[in-house]
Amino acid sequence: MAYYSFAQRILAGRPIQVFHDGKLRRDFTYIDDIVEGIVRLLPLAPDGSPTYRLLNIGNNQPVALGVFIATLEKLLDRKAIIEYLPLPAGDVLQTYADTTEIETLTGFKPATSLEDGLRQFVAWMPNAP
Repeated sequence: MAYYSFAQRILAGRPIQVFHDGKLRRDFTYIDDIVEGIVRLLPLAPDGSPTYRLLNIGNNQPVALGVFIATLEKLLDRKAIIEYLPLPAGDVLQTYADTTEIETLTGFKPATSLEDGLRQFVAWMPNAP
């Protein structure tokens, strides 16, 4: 939800806080891809072994936050005011979903690129250009 706040702040001309010079890499996943992963799992009934399994559903392609912000700026046609902050204690430089198991089970692979997902997000967002 922080990214919705980023877009709102960019549109309002208010600063956004960015840690570690925007170099943190995160796994941005469009909601339609998440839903597709879940839908593909629904037909897989437990086989008597554990009735649960933990799976990652994500994009499996970490992107630098600076790239995310630059893409959002382009789509909003506004420049972000960025307040750079140091890396918080305990934060990690990169996180992303290992989707190997869900890909093996269902063939699921996310289909929405960062730019396409953000384009759809901006089209949905109130007050966006």
